[in-house]
This record gives sequence, structure tokens and C-alpha cells, in this order.
Amino acid sequence: MKRAVLSELNAERTARRAVIVITDVVSGEQRLVKAAGIAGDPLHEQLAAQLRTGKSGIVEVDGRKLFLNVYAPTARLVMIGAVHIAQTLAPLAQSLGYDVVVIDPRTAFAAPERFPGISLFADWPDVALPPLKIDRYTALVAMTHDPKIDDPALLHALERECFYIGALGSRKTHARRLERFRARGAGEAALARIHAPIGLPIGAVSPAEIAVSIMAEITASLRLPPRPERAGGA
Repeated sequence: MKRAVLSELNAERTARRAVIVITDVVSGEQRLVKAAGIAGDPLHEQLAAQLRTGKSGIVEVDGRKLFLNVYAPTARLVMIGAVHIAQTLAPLAQSLGYDVVVIDPRTAFAAPERFPGISLFADWPDVALPPLKIDRYTALVAMTHDPKIDDPALLHALERECFYIGALGSRKTHARRLERFRARGAGEAALARIHAPIGLPIGAVSPAEIAVSIMAEITASLRLPPRPERAGGA
């Protein structure tokens, strides 16, 4: 790899921005495409598809074999609320390769013994979230049912490019949440990014089943192309 390409690659990775290095298998010619430039690239369809998988691979374009080397940041899952669902969701997300963070100011819930091996912050979201610098490779899930805790976290996430934002609660609960957010100036496009009720509709009942439905919806948001109705969302 040329020094200039390597230098640019390292800069993007340090900034937690995805990048793809394209190498012509025959000639060895290389070029680098940043995530922000994929839409305008001649290979945008192949690049976008490969980036969604997070894996490198060979594609053939106009008779040329190209190796697409994908460098994507490790996805993060930030959970607001150290509740029973979080106790199942945290290790499940870890098993899928996510960096997991749990935030809850209620020290009775945010106890290390309840979340072994998990980054745990017994702080209010407005204190704990800014240093984390959540980004487009972050999923945030609010699960306390307490607006004093969940609302600031969700509003913070809406200001970022999180690929997934979800919140527990019924449709009525979410409707009231949206009214509070509108009163604080949130636009409809931003509000449409919140998945609520959270998780895929699989009839989940137990905390473990709900955790599975949430993780499945997060995975779909990360790996699948945006649905038309969410084209303006995360």
C-alpha cells in the first residue's frame, strides 16, 4: 500500500469513519474511497453493498477483478437503563462483536455484578454521553421508562448520526414522548428515526425474547439498505 493511501486510511480510522481501499487484482493499482464519497463513486452500488456487510471481498466490474478492502469502525451499542432486558441484551450484543456501554444513574441498577465485563456508567446521560462521542456506528437504546433519564439520551442521539435509535414503551407512551420532543424543537424527520415500540414484531414476551427482537432490529438497520419510509432517517 502506498504511503499516501496508508496515511489517509489511518486518519479515517482514527476518526471512526469507514473507508474502502480498492485494489485492481491484476495491475495492483489502488485508490481509497471514504464513506462520504461512496454515493458519488462510479462503483457506488458495489461499495455500498460491501460496506453494509462490513467485510472485504472481490467484485468483477467491466471484466476487472477488484478487491474491496473494507475498514469499518467497530459498532457500539449504548444502552440507557441497566434493566433486566439490558442484562440479556449486553452479552448478546458483545457476542456479535459490538462494544457495549450501559448508562444508568440509579446505582441500585448500575451495579458491576449485574453487568460483568461491560462498560458501566452510574451517571446521568447528559454527563456520560458526550465523552463517548457517539456516531454513525453507534446504536442507542433507551429502556428506563423514565423521561428524566431516557429523553435527554434520545435527544442527544438525534443530534448525532446514530444508525439506530430505539426506545421501550407502548405506542401511547411514544406518542407522548414525541409531543415532548416537538415542544423542544425536534423536527419530524428526526423523530421518525426513533424505533418505537422497539424491536422486530416477533411476539416477544420475556426480557430475553425482547432482547433478541431489539438486537435483530439493530442488525437489520446496520446491514440492510434503508427502507424507503426511512430514507431520511439514520
